[in-house]
Amino acid sequence: MTQVTAINAFSDNYIWCITNHASTNCSLVDPGDASVCIEFIKENNLTLSSILVTHHHPDHVGGLPDLIEFAKQQGWPLTIYGPASENIRYLDVQLVEGDRVSLFDNSLTFSIIDLPGHTSGHIAYYGEDMLFCGDTLFSGGCGRLFEGTATQMHNSLSKLAALPDATKTYCAHEYTLANLNFARTIEPNNGQLESYLNKVVTLRGQNTSTIPTTIGLEKQINPFLRSQEQEVINMAQQKSEQKLQSDVDVFAIIRTLKDNF
Repeated sequence: MTQVTAINAFSDNYIWCITNHASTNCSLVDPGDASVCIEFIKENNLTLSSILVTHHHPDHVGGLPDLIEFAKQQGWPLTIYGPASENIRYLDVQLVEGDRVSLFDNSLTFSIIDLPGHTSGHIAYYGEDMLFCGDTLFSGGCGRLFEGTATQMHNSLSKLAALPDATKTYCAHEYTLANLNFARTIEPNNGQLESYLNKVVTLRGQNTSTIPTTIGLEKQINPFLRSQEQEVINMAQQKSEQKLQSDVDVFAIIRTLKDNF
């Protein structure tokens, strides 16, 4: 049985630790901070066997050198996976869409999904109804377009929206409350969004995580997965000086509005 645990880092990052009941091995996803990971590994008597990286930003890869040294000191073999098209030091295995990563003696396998947009070579890991999507999809939001285009990000999000609704989605930041406050300005008449916002306000008031979310939930409340919905289209058109021609045009306007929210 696979278990996923959040390791809190920096102000709002989640580093995900994946474990399996059959061994003490663990895998870390996007470890930007080595110290909190090492502390967690020691406290739980785990063995670090692999690291999964989604993209090159420092808050996702900054912990790699110290974690490599830590594993070396313990005598643990360590394999680091990451995107082939990004310049990331320390990768042992470079991945592209369609590749597969097997962990824990092949008891857990992820397929790789290419997700350009936030960065040019961003990837996600998908398997067993779990998605580790880095900074591409957040609950109620999506990543900024630092290197990619609106078309790329829209296509990437469409890939994720096509996954089964029950897919547990582990993003890398606790941005949900701020995202939903923005989403409400785009779809003020979305009752499911309003209901979820109230739930999130309660959770965050208790300092409780809102992640993982699910693909099904995001399709109901996330404006960046709802470019085809009339209320979203109308709001985008109100803010645009030109006639919007496609879902990508709608997405681009909504993304710009969020950048300035």
